[in-house]
Amino acid sequence: MLNSAFRYLLAVALSLASLSFATVFAQSTEYRAARDPWGNPDLNGIWQAMGTAYWDLETHESRAGPLWQLGAIGAIPGGIGVVEGDEIPYKPEALQKKQENMANWLELDPVVRCYMPGIPRANYMPYPFQIFQTDANIYFAYQFASSTRNVFMNRPDYEAPILTVMGHNLGHWEGETLVINISDQYGWTWLDHSGNHHSEAMKVTERFTPTGPNSLWYEATIDDPEVYTRPWTISMPLYRRLERNMRLVEFKCQEYTEEILYGYLRQDEETAAALEELRQQREQQQ
Repeated sequence: MLNSAFRYLLAVALSLASLSFATVFAQSTEYRAARDPWGNPDLNGIWQAMGTAYWDLETHESRAGPLWQLGAIGAIPGGIGVVEGDEIPYKPEALQKKQENMANWLELDPVVRCYMPGIPRANYMPYPFQIFQTDANIYFAYQFASSTRNVFMNRPDYEAPILTVMGHNLGHWEGETLVINISDQYGWTWLDHSGNHHSEAMKVTERFTPTGPNSLWYEATIDDPEVYTRPWTISMPLYRRLERNMRLVEFKCQEYTEEILYGYLRQDEETAAALEELRQQREQQQ
């Protein structure tokens, strides 16, 4: 629980932040992005979110991490939330599941096992992602787990053939804003490390709006009547990575999760020795 002093300071900080953002965003809404060869806003590039939304979408205090041996560098940093209204509108039973997830996140969080994160989570993981666009498709490549998704820009009636981890993505332009409607995601992905979850009924509407040559304003409205009492929205800036020769570096994390996923299949020494003895006996008999 946030103590009263923290809540007071947080309320002041949020008020100042909202006033600052209102001024900046009002100025940035007049920004007109450079155009691609087809006349659409050019979003090509490598982008990354900052902040702590990947830990918890809601405002949260810092807390100890699961591995005490890592000390301060393994602690979970506190941060300002990205949820409008700063509260996810869970149904009572869904809130209970969220709390259970949070209490056991190291064992239950799918990304700990190197599973693809789903949408919108992939966009605010602490890893860069790259956008490639044409007039017919916009392709997102994520560094984490080599995740990808293809946004169909000219097939508004195209129905998803199956459920997928990264969802069925249909996009269109609204002025300077890229709008993507995502459906048909598996229900087992999470929204952050704090156990915020959804069902297969979730639909996400994303909006990517250029606010300058090296920044986008990202919004995602989440609608899942099986889990939430109403639709709700997150929003945050995304920043272009400007390093010289910047590129995505391969991060195939599967090899780091083999013990978590398959360690239970390992044979103990006694069993391994017995199997080896049996193998040798069979070779002698042959």
